Amino acid sequence: MFSVTKEIYFCYGHRLLNYQGKCRHLHGHNGKVEIELVSETLDPLGMVIDFDKIKSVIKDWIDRNLDHRMILHAKDPFVPVLRKRKEPFFLIPCNPTAENIAKSIYEYAVKSRLPVVKVTLWETPSSFAAYSR
Repeated sequence: MFSVTKEIYFCYGHRLLNYQGKCRHLHGHNGKVEIELVSETLDPLGMVIDFDKIKSVIKDWIDRNLDHRMILHAKDPFVPVLRKRKEPFFLIPCNPTAENIAKSIYEYAVKSRLPVVKVTLWETPSSFAAYSR
């Protein structure tokens, strides 16, 4: 089995609903995503997939949807305020934990027909969460 991993960096904000720790408040992160793709065979050029293709598919999606945005639960009461102020945000149907953000990126990669096996989101240099099937 062959594998490749692409790192993508982006900045985002979030908060967790019904949480008693510091993350209940709006705050931001300099995140790093690692996208791992696998294949049993290589293409005619000897690649699992060209790194530029991963970049053009996943990084472009992250830049358009997650980078420099508040990632919030769809039911977050702060959403109408952001909407009114025309601030950028991205909604997910659950708490925007590192685990759930990694899952959102993974699902987009699958939808884009990339041979993804794992997405890891580093929230800080020492804390990360991963999603795979």
